[in-house]
Amino acid sequence: MRVTGRACSISWEVDAVPASFLVVDDHPLFLEALQLSLGSAYPSATVVEATSLEEARQAIKAHGTFDLVLLDLTMPGTSGFDGLLELRSLYPKLPVVICSALEDPRIIQEAMSHGASGFICKSMRRSELTSAINEVMSGNVYLPASYTPPRGEAANADLAQRLASLTPQQLRVLKMLRQGMLNKQIAYELSVGETTVKAHVSEILRKLSVASRTQAVIEVSKIDFESILSDVEGKD
Repeated sequence: MRVTGRACSISWEVDAVPASFLVVDDHPLFLEALQLSLGSAYPSATVVEATSLEEARQAIKAHGTFDLVLLDLTMPGTSGFDGLLELRSLYPKLPVVICSALEDPRIIQEAMSHGASGFICKSMRRSELTSAINEVMSGNVYLPASYTPPRGEAANADLAQRLASLTPQQLRVLKMLRQGMLNKQIAYELSVGETTVKAHVSEILRKLSVASRTQAVIEVSKIDFESILSDVEGKD
C-alpha cells in the first residue's frame, strides 16, 4: 500500500461502472468544493450528501454501498472519532477518508490508527483535493505532505506545551471535564455562568487542537496532567 501526500498530474478516465461517494459534512462551502472536485474527476459518479451521522447510516442502508466515504470529524450527533469508529465497525470494508479543519499530527495519527483510509485537510486547494481523492480511489493511503508522525517524548512535550497555554481557570475546567462534570455542574463549582463555561471549553478545544471534550480528556490522560495543574494553582 503506497502512502502519498503530494498532488500530481493525473489523466482522468471515467470507469465503465460509475463511482459512488458519500459525503458526510455539514459545512456548505466544503460540500460545494467536494462536489466540484468529484464532479470534475468522476463526471458520472453518484454523490450522496449527509449532514449528520444518522443521515449517513440511512444513506448507506438505502444505497447499499459506496466506493468511498468522506467524513468530517465534527458532526452533529457525534464527537471526536466516534463517527469513524461506528462506520468502521458497521461497515469494515467501506473506505472512509477523514476531512477536517484540524491538522494536528496527533489527530491525523489517531484517525489512521482507527482505520481511516486517508486524511484530507479542508484548507487544501481544489486541485489538491481532487488528487487526494484519486489517490485513495486508486487504493493508496493519502496523508498531507506536511504530516510528520508524533513520537514518544516529543509528542508528550508538545501536549505539555499546549496545556501550558491554558489559563488557570481553563485548566480547572479541564480538570472537571476529566471528572465527567457537565457545564451546569462546572458553572456551579466555579460560581460562573454556563455561557462562561462554554467559552472556556471552546478555548480548551482550540488550544489543544482537539475536536471534542472526550478527545481532550483522552489527550491529557497521556501525561501527568495533575502535576501541571498543581504547578499552576500554586502560582495563583
